[in-house]
Amino acid sequence: MENRRKPAPTAATLDINCDCKEYVLDYLAHSFPVQLYEPFSDSEGNLSSRPVYRDGQPVESREAVARRDELIEHLASLPPVPGALDQIVQRFGTDMVAEVTGRSRRIVRRGERFAVETRPGAANLAETAAFMDDDKRVLVFSDAGGTGRSYHADLAAKNQRLRVHYLLEPGWKADAAIQGLGRTNRTNQAQPPLFRPIATNVKAEKRFLSTIARRLDTLGAITRGQRQTGGQGLFRPEDNLESAYARDALRQLYLLLVRGKVEGCSLDRFETATGLKLMDDNGIKDELPPITTFLNRLLALTIELQGILFTVFEQLLAAKVDGAIRAGVYDVGLETLQAESFAVADSQVIHTHPGTGAETRLLTITRRERNRPLGLAAALDQLSDPRARLLINARSHRAAVQVPAPSMMLDDGEIERRVCLIRPMEQHYSPLRMMDESHWEDADREAFTAAWNAELAEVPEFADSTIHIVAGLLLPIWKRLPDESTRVYRLQTDEGERIIGRRVSPAWAANAITTGAPSLGPDQAFAALMDGTAILDLAEGLQLRRVRVMGAHRLELTGFTDAMRERLRTYGLFSEIISWKLRFFVPADAAGPAVLARVLDTYPVARIAEREAA
Repeated sequence: MENRRKPAPTAATLDINCDCKEYVLDYLAHSFPVQLYEPFSDSEGNLSSRPVYRDGQPVESREAVARRDELIEHLASLPPVPGALDQIVQRFGTDMVAEVTGRSRRIVRRGERFAVETRPGAANLAETAAFMDDDKRVLVFSDAGGTGRSYHADLAAKNQRLRVHYLLEPGWKADAAIQGLGRTNRTNQAQPPLFRPIATNVKAEKRFLSTIARRLDTLGAITRGQRQTGGQGLFRPEDNLESAYARDALRQLYLLLVRGKVEGCSLDRFETATGLKLMDDNGIKDELPPITTFLNRLLALTIELQGILFTVFEQLLAAKVDGAIRAGVYDVGLETLQAESFAVADSQVIHTHPGTGAETRLLTITRRERNRPLGLAAALDQLSDPRARLLINARSHRAAVQVPAPSMMLDDGEIERRVCLIRPMEQHYSPLRMMDESHWEDADREAFTAAWNAELAEVPEFADSTIHIVAGLLLPIWKRLPDESTRVYRLQTDEGERIIGRRVSPAWAANAITTGAPSLGPDQAFAALMDGTAILDLAEGLQLRRVRVMGAHRLELTGFTDAMRERLRTYGLFSEIISWKLRFFVPADAAGPAVLARVLDTYPVARIAEREAA
């Protein structure tokens, strides 16, 4: 009897709809406009249009029907696009991915083929156990997977690896996203997770992340009185698209659209695409569309137009936030000060509540910080960028490395190119156009090395500074405190005392504790001037204030007469003729306090005026 092998069965065709194509095609079939319209003139001669009916039935346009059918055929012929969940499972495999989503069927890869896998009802429990037992390294979960489960690095679980939590498809409900984030960050854990929100290149998708960022900020403010507590540092300041900075940036975007300075999007195109009107008969409207309306309309725009508008909006928002942070007025809630040492040098009562006897104290604290200068090797490593330059200042003989910096959009819509000057102990940004007018000159490697090493040798190991904190009962004197910043700080002294209060400028502190003429030492006066928080009015009509010249901060003395010129030079001030005007400056380096002391000895302080930090 002849033995014959049966032929292998052919592979079954995978015929399953795994995308949302049916919904799109059904929408086109029933909602695509195919009604035929005809023009007509009303009794006043106005030309309009109306639908065409024949025997009481609407007449369809042959052209519209043909376009609808062509679009349906085109979409039906496209290959299915797998969702994010299917891509993850098919990329890493079911042996690596634990899926807790509640799906009863899914498409998996079996070698070179795809197959439909049926999942039992207890699959979620088994998948959770596999992840916590470290049998599977990747976990994907959703709201449909059930509530009450924890996926944190529990000390009682075998898998105590660092969780990197990617927030994918957060949806509209911010509270659901917050609950999901809490699944991997709970008590009794070996280590907290790293949160990573994800957004595609579809700019309007950040609308969803913005809602979650705002809700998390609100949650932290309510539960802890501290904004960053709710978000756990998950989002950046510019991720909240509904903040006061975002509203200012949006109004600036509207002004740029009206002026026609948004490249790629005219005012007419913006109003037609979004349905938002920015102009009326009197010009730009007083009540412009709010930020929430703008973000919602952004979702309906084309990807190309979304990119144009949101890119400009992001640049404006980043400039607003960056400017507030650099000026020290960005409200980040309760901030912890850190240093090598904190010591209370002086404590004075500036207010006592008559009913309770509670005191408000002005603390003068000496802060010691370790200097961490940038080494020569790290400075020369910047030359890996071909646009980097080695510079030496012809006046101060200090060295710096010039590297490119992100450009900034100005209020008028112009793009300002900037560079960053890296120094051993600092770095500051300057407009590129200002570099040609400054004293910075190109230098070879040998001269740069000598100047850099000479400055490093002058840097002490520690730097001491003085800060002033108003602590204790603050509410009765809240209106007396400076209003340029409401930031609250906390610190712990070397003796273990914990201090929470408002930081104030040396000028405010000097006025708070004196009844006669203001008393401000040279070091305190120099610090207040360099911080830009005070203006000193001196005797004989002189005034000291911080100004910005050639992209750098200087201390300028104004109000001098011709007879004072030589005396001021003997005190150590230097002069420059700028725009055909003689100006005197106090050195802004280590010699500044000594020069300022000689000036104050001859021309004492008559009044201390506060100003916002520049």
